[in-house]
Order: sequence, then structure tokens, then C-alpha cells
Amino acid sequence: MRRLHTATLLAAAPTLTLAASCTLLVPPKLGAQTDPSRPPLHLTYFGAAGWEISDGTVTVLVDPYISRLKYGGGGDPADDRPDFARTDLAWSDTILIDSIISEANFILVHHGHFDHLGDVPYIAKKTGAKVIGTETSMTILRAYGVPEAQLYAVRGGEDYQFDGFSVRVVPTLHSALGEKHYYDARRWTADSDLTAPLRINEFIEGGSLSFLARFAGHDVLTMGSMNFIEREFEGLEPDVLLAGINGSRLGLYEYDARLLRTTGYPPIVIPTHWDNFRLPYGFSQKPNYERNIVPFIQTVHELSPDTRVIAPTHLEPIVIK
Repeated sequence: MRRLHTATLLAAAPTLTLAASCTLLVPPKLGAQTDPSRPPLHLTYFGAAGWEISDGTVTVLVDPYISRLKYGGGGDPADDRPDFARTDLAWSDTILIDSIISEANFILVHHGHFDHLGDVPYIAKKTGAKVIGTETSMTILRAYGVPEAQLYAVRGGEDYQFDGFSVRVVPTLHSALGEKHYYDARRWTADSDLTAPLRINEFIEGGSLSFLARFAGHDVLTMGSMNFIEREFEGLEPDVLLAGINGSRLGLYEYDARLLRTTGYPPIVIPTHWDNFRLPYGFSQKPNYERNIVPFIQTVHELSPDTRVIAPTHLEPIVIK
């Protein structure tokens, strides 16, 4: 059943140059009911696939990658930071992280690549949050000394109830990178010999997950890459879909149409993992916005007119009422 939502977007206008506030009214699906007692949901985009989501009681971080290291090229000549090759030691910008993240109850990790997991060791130890992810992700976190009591290794299919929050772990697929040649079957396990700090190329995928995060009156389906398994998304019908929409999705058959149809044409869709995460905050994301978000909005408008797409801006709050 669908419900009526009002999404207040405190973010940049589509040009990404002027800050603005606007209210987006999402029409209800047939039979939907308005429930004014539901608390608002607050979402903040960190870039890459990273988010903070809170209903005022529970705070969940998703792939909280803040450091945005420059490696393999930064994509902007004005970015004069050192370029960290993938073989260099990984590190986290703890000063920047501390200025953005103060607390968390849970951390959901889609997979083990550095732009998803790289800052989690520091954030997990800082906040004491429970971390849910693959065995590979948990093995990396153990190498960094994250206490075992905080670690929840999953493989997909689990559906866990916590105090004030529940999460269904959904098996999925990584983006089809390298003109669809990408495939990585490697896994880190308890027997793996890992010593922190790891090199960036030791943050391996280790399998991929999505999460159906259930808050007080809101179901959020997260994506950590531009791929999914249709049968695993069927029937979930989230209120909010964090949809992976970077360019690699264009190599998949009818990606946008299948994603919307399989998830039940969600009332609210927010693009994720669309930006250049090798650039620091404050640098223009206009090329990625125009290449990824603009055509996606047009496609969603054609396929699901009742769905509203909210284009996020780094570190600007989105409030869904």
C-alpha cells in the first residue's frame, strides 16, 4: 500500500549552483492512506553511496565514505591534492569525518571497496555503531580493531529486528564495470592474513548487498552500485529508493525500467553513487549531474509520473514528511 508523502528538499536547485528549499508532494497510489503520526525521515548525502538516515530515534549510516581521497586521477585540474595510487596505504580524514559525523546506531555496508568501507573502521570505533555487512567487510574491520560485539556478518536473506529499527539484507550484484568485464570472486575470511592499515587495493568487493531499512513508518531500499537481482527486489515496495544511477547502468538491459517496475514504482526516488567521489566537497559536480541525474529524471517522469526524483547535494539535508 502506498501513502501520501511530503518531501522537503533542503538542497541545491537542479543547476547545483543556487541553494533552495521546496516541497515535493508525492501523489498516493491507489488505496493509499495518509498517516500524519509518522515522524519525518531525515537523509543526508555524503557522496558515493554514502548516507545518514534518521527518524529522530535511530540513526543509520550507509557506506559512510567522507575522506574522498584522490586516487587514479581526480577529474579536475584544480584539485592539487596528492594522487594516491590504488597500491598506496588507505587513510581516513578524521578531522573532516569528525566535523560531519557525531553519532550512529547502525552502519550498513554494501560491499568492501574503499569508497564504501574505507572510513567505516574509524567511524565504527568512534560511534560504537553496529556494523552489518559481508564476511569480507567484517574481516577488514577486525583488522582495524573494531570490537567483535559491533560486527554482524551477513550473506543476504537475513531479516533482523533491532530496537526501533529493522533491516532486511538483500543479495545483489556489483556494477558491470570495464565494459562488463568486471568480476571479482575474492573473499577475505577469518583465515586471511590482513594487517591494518590496508592498501586501497586490499579493500576488495567481497560480494554485494542492498538493504531494506525499516524506520518508524518509512521503508528505505538502499543500493551500493548500479546493478540488482530482480527477484530479490520484487515485493519490497519501498517508500524511498536510493537508486544507483552512475553511467555503468547503461550497459544493462532496460535498467531504469526494470528497477522502477521491480520496486513497485516508489513514491520517492533519490539518486545515489552518481558523483565523482575522488573530488573533495565543494568542487563542482555539474558534469556528473548532467550526465547521470538529468536523463534519469526524464526517464522516471516518462515511466512513473507519480514518482518524484529528489536530486541530492552533498551534506544538505532532505526531510521526508
